[in-house]
Amino acid sequence: MMRLLLIAISLFWLTSAHAEDGIVTDPRVSVRTIEPTRDVGYTVGDILERTIILEAKKPYVLLDTSLPIAGNDKKRRGKGSGVEVRDIKVDTTSGIDKTVYTLHLSYQVFTNNIVAKPSILPAEFVKFGGEGKNFEIRIPSWSFRISPLAVYGSVVVERDMSGFRGPLTLDSTLHYQLLWGALGLLAIALLGLLYVMGTSSWLPRMGGPFARAYRDLKKLPATPEGLAQAVTRLHQALNITAGNSVFDGASFVARKQGFAPVGQELDQFFGLSRTVFFEPTAPHGIKGDAMEWLRKFCRRCRDCERGLK
Repeated sequence: MMRLLLIAISLFWLTSAHAEDGIVTDPRVSVRTIEPTRDVGYTVGDILERTIILEAKKPYVLLDTSLPIAGNDKKRRGKGSGVEVRDIKVDTTSGIDKTVYTLHLSYQVFTNNIVAKPSILPAEFVKFGGEGKNFEIRIPSWSFRISPLAVYGSVVVERDMSGFRGPLTLDSTLHYQLLWGALGLLAIALLGLLYVMGTSSWLPRMGGPFARAYRDLKKLPATPEGLAQAVTRLHQALNITAGNSVFDGASFVARKQGFAPVGQELDQFFGLSRTVFFEPTAPHGIKGDAMEWLRKFCRRCRDCERGLK
């Protein structure tokens, strides 16, 4: 007899524990819940969404009069919990042998404290009817924590490393904006440098006569024949730019004012041309390697035709 009594007490305790944990054992209705994604960090005014899925075997049906009422704050020990039902929606899906009721419950927090405190979405009881006497199903409660709006007193972070506290993160939006701004300026600077130093013609005003001549001069050898070809190539660039044959620097600058910065070098070039083709002893004022000077002169003319003063 004593053994049977102990078994009965154990079964009653297990049944009570299961009921308290929200495990529904009624074979006529099964209950599933979808709880909020987090259980900490809620403050006054926050809304918690909860979904309850009830699968009832036919012919049992959910009684609408047993559903939670919006604005209801269940009291506990004579005091309100501070969590009210804000809204409730029910979706019904009828199958062959069962009916699925999906309850969308919204709760709103109406309480605050100077420290974090535990709270619950209260257990709800809904009724079903069908054959014989109506019966009641318990929807389990769900525990969470309400945080204060402001910290009370001083807080030592090393002593406040609760497992419920998420990682302390910093807003990096400004840093990313500055980084992208710096990258944009770098791209513009590199594009400008490419425009100044580049020899290709894929940008506007990069394929002018002197740009093409400069590419040719870089391929010519530093020999008398190469020097003569370089001078000829520069004459071609000058004639194409001016639109007619050019014989002196002053007339070319008068026609193309953008080349005024290289006016003196134009006179030296025509002196070098006279030396190369007509008078080997004629002075031209160029010291050092004439081929290297021609490349630098052509490059300066290329910058002028691009508008780079």
